[in-house]
Amino acid sequence: AIATQGVQAFYRGDTAQAMVQKVQQHPTNPGRLALGDLANYQSKEREALCFDHAALRRVYRVCGFPPPSSGAIAMGQILGMLPPTDAPVLSSAWLHAYVEASRLAFADRAHYVADPDFVAAPGGDWHTLLNPAYLRERAQLIGPMSMHKAEPGNPVRTRASGWAPMADQPEYGTSHISIVDGWGNALAMTTTIEDAFGARQMVRGFLLNNQLTDFSFMPRDAHDRPIANRVQPGKRPRSSMSPTLVFDKDTGHLVMSVGSPGGHMIIHFTTKTLVGVLNWGMTPQQAIDLPNFGVVAGPVVLEAQRFSPALQDELRARGTTVREAALPSGVQAIVRRTVNGREVWMSGADPRREGAVMGE
Repeated sequence: AIATQGVQAFYRGDTAQAMVQKVQQHPTNPGRLALGDLANYQSKEREALCFDHAALRRVYRVCGFPPPSSGAIAMGQILGMLPPTDAPVLSSAWLHAYVEASRLAFADRAHYVADPDFVAAPGGDWHTLLNPAYLRERAQLIGPMSMHKAEPGNPVRTRASGWAPMADQPEYGTSHISIVDGWGNALAMTTTIEDAFGARQMVRGFLLNNQLTDFSFMPRDAHDRPIANRVQPGKRPRSSMSPTLVFDKDTGHLVMSVGSPGGHMIIHFTTKTLVGVLNWGMTPQQAIDLPNFGVVAGPVVLEAQRFSPALQDELRARGTTVREAALPSGVQAIVRRTVNGREVWMSGADPRREGAVMGE
């Protein structure tokens, strides 16, 4: 129907009516979706959010999705706060620095990032959160011991923020695919219905999403300060999706397409792969195969049975709470490399999920 009638075949008519009926007639939790909500929905084309990243004597231009996705900002902040290293070793010292940088990035994410149609960027520009001077200042908060909890920064010193930080909530779901075609066109696409089987409601063979749970469950904090990512009519929820394209800054040539599913761990899965390829010179498959790790606001989570007890003890000696979990990422990556004087594409797919490398 979409192929013959266009996108309105989905947002109007029988299909729209079937969706509204399914939601409104739920036996235990009827929703408020109306035909007007679907008919008035408009997809939005947004300008990519890009930042520079220097590694292995090259400068890369890393481009991702802007708010309401938080992925590009968080990844840019983490990379901008990490000390430079070319050694491909997941040592306890490097992991500690990564974890502390992540705590600072996720504190800013919880405080500032939401739908830009409802919430203005600090100073009117999301790049204030990626300003190198601001990130250097934030990086000075990283010490030898765990900070346990990070507070949001103030990238624009002219006035204090009136927002309250959003409490951590579980995030689920998502799929990612990276593609480069025979003409060199590249795609990094992350899509989600939030949680396995979305809202567990099926209409005409497709599942309805559960995206409302990406909003803050609480509209205000205990001091009655509004939370930027609270529910509002017509508002898009904050996401962790991180579809990313990387370019050589000098030539403008595409270097990499990458992304992953995984809730808020998407940011860590994708950042790990970027570091492995750009900083440590790994193939995309080698970078994807690295053990997974990450932190949001609580304990550091390490992929189960992939980190030695000695390394975990070294992190605990820094005051870090550590726990192990499965961390089933689903990274896909395609990288352009020069091999024996000619440019080739190298690909990687996450062995933890059902992805596969095609076309090589």
